[in-house]
Amino acid sequence: MSTSRAVLLVVTYSTDARQALRNSCTTHEDVVVGRFGRAALLRESEYAAFLACRLRERFGTAVEVARTTPLNEYRDVPARVREAAAAYEDREAASTPYAKFAVGTDHPSPDAMRDAPLE
Repeated sequence: MSTSRAVLLVVTYSTDARQALRNSCTTHEDVVVGRFGRAALLRESEYAAFLACRLRERFGTAVEVARTTPLNEYRDVPARVREAAAAYEDREAASTPYAKFAVGTDHPSPDAMRDAPLE
């Protein structure tokens, strides 16, 4: 189980909401963990929640807020999945889909991974 501290994910779905998020991130850099165009990760704090709630109040459903924890691929993702991703990215033909690439190898199939939860 992950012991990382949670962050708030704020995703915007309108131009005005995106601009307001950008302005909030610029003005309040101390709570920003990362910015991704129409989305931002905010450090989990009451102030960050205040900023996120303010955006929701102003833009309604054009702003979505979720609490999440960062993924540590070395701690949270099984080695077989990381190894499959590395091998797939190193494949000879870039056009080969993963399902075809995995056939006849020790790499997990897409269906096996699709139904396996991260623990």
